Amino acid sequence: MKVRILSGIVLLPLLAVLYFRGIALLIVCLLIAIIGVREFYKGFEAVGIKPCGSIGWLSAVGLYALILLKADLNMYLLWFFAIITASMLYMFKIEERQLADGMATVTGVIYIVFLSSHAVLIDKTGAGILVWLVVFTAFGTDIFAYFSGYFFGKHKLCPKISPKKTVEGAIGGVLGSIALCTFFGYLASEVWIPHFALIGLFGSIAAQAGDLTASVFKRKMGIKDYGNLIPGHGGVLDRFDSVLFTAPFVYYYIILVIF
Repeated sequence: MKVRILSGIVLLPLLAVLYFRGIALLIVCLLIAIIGVREFYKGFEAVGIKPCGSIGWLSAVGLYALILLKADLNMYLLWFFAIITASMLYMFKIEERQLADGMATVTGVIYIVFLSSHAVLIDKTGAGILVWLVVFTAFGTDIFAYFSGYFFGKHKLCPKISPKKTVEGAIGGVLGSIALCTFFGYLASEVWIPHFALIGLFGSIAAQAGDLTASVFKRKMGIKDYGNLIPGHGGVLDRFDSVLFTAPFVYYYIILVIF
C-alpha cells in the first residue's frame, strides 16, 4: 500500500500537463499509447500470440499526427482502413502466423491507441479544461474505490475477474467521482453542475468497466500486471486502463449533450 501511494505521488507532476494541455498533452498521450500497446502485445506473447508491434506504434503516430493536423473525417476513416488492412496482411505469412496474431494486432490498436486518443480530442473541443473530468472520473474512482474497499470492503464484486475488488469499493468510487466532478463544476461553471455530476456517475461506471476489462485480458493472458514500470501499480496500461473507457465517454458526452 505504501509503495502504491508513493508511486501515485511521484506521478502527480503529470497533472501539469493537464494545465498546459495542447502539444504537451498530445505528446504524453502518444507516449502512453505507444507504451501501452507494447505492453498489451507482450501480454499476448505470454500465451503464444504474436501481434505486430510495428503496426501498433505506427498507428499511434499516424493517429496523433491526424489529430495534430486537424484532419477531416475521411482521413480518420482512411486510418481505420489502413490499420485493419495492415493487420490482415500481417497474416499472409500463413506458415508463421495465426489468425489470432492479426486479430490481436487490430484489437490493440483500437482498444489502446484509438480509445486513449479521446483525451486529446477533448482538448480540441474548445473546452479543453474539461479534460480534468477524465482525471476526476478515472483516477478519482480508483482512489476512492481503493480506500473504500480497503476499509469497508466485504462483498466481492467480480471475484473471478479481480478478486480484490468489492461492491463497497465500487460504490465508494462512484460517490467519490460524483463529488469531485460536482465540485469541479462548481468552480468551473455552475450552469454545468448537473452535467458534471452525471459525468461523475456514469464516468465512474465506465472507469470501473475499463479496469475490469483490462483485468479480463490479464486473466486470459495469465499475467498479473502488464509491466513493472510503475512500482505498486504495474505497467502504464495497469495505471491508465480506466482512462481507455472514461476518456471516450467524457468526450462523447461533451459533444453530444453539453455542446
